[in-house]
Amino acid sequence: LKPDQYIKSIHYEVIVSLRITVIKFKMKSFLSAILVGSATAFAPNQVAQTTTSLNALDDRSIGATAPLGFFDPLGYITDNEKFARYRSVERKHGRVAMVAMLGTFVHNNNWVFDGYISPSAGLKFSDVDTGIGGLFQLPAAGLAQIVGICGFVELTWWPATQADGDYGIRLGKINDWDAQPAKKVRQQNAELNNGRAAMMAIAGVITQEVFTGQNLQEQFAAGHITPFGDGQGFF
Repeated sequence: LKPDQYIKSIHYEVIVSLRITVIKFKMKSFLSAILVGSATAFAPNQVAQTTTSLNALDDRSIGATAPLGFFDPLGYITDNEKFARYRSVERKHGRVAMVAMLGTFVHNNNWVFDGYISPSAGLKFSDVDTGIGGLFQLPAAGLAQIVGICGFVELTWWPATQADGDYGIRLGKINDWDAQPAKKVRQQNAELNNGRAAMMAIAGVITQEVFTGQNLQEQFAAGHITPFGDGQGFF
């Protein structure tokens, strides 16, 4: 090679090496953040010693777990009434998100009912896409039924106006809160943290499907976990 060509070749190799190093560093940082966040959300919480009665426990301590504690950087919580409202909304959205993630795992694996979801439209359960796009394949009447049933449940069975979210469902010793008050604190913390993780997870699942055109199962099956430089996805 001529001297100028040799120098250009070296420059090119250095630039490529730097790009690869930067990408690897970003991926390691990204994966580390996800692992830490997941561990925080699902790990048992270190709760301070409680008194003999949960009445002595400040409601704001529920969900205020390490490492963030009581997290309100923008100062939205100005009074107890607003806190109760936001906590009720957070709990409800977390529950919906957890069910959504469960549905994602089930549907992405093609575990569906037999028969027709809409006989009049000739649409089988197996015909519906396994990703978020499947929602828009349902007939308008079907979507109306889903909304109607959810509204009925919220107005009659499990009313959304019950801010504490406790509908009296007890499963023996699993959640015998009256007999084991400390278990109530731990399980309420677990529900809030798992709900927070699920909200982030379902938001990520929907986003990645929009950008890559693949649902969660398809991405893992294709090994399309880090779409850097392959011409697919947002990155």
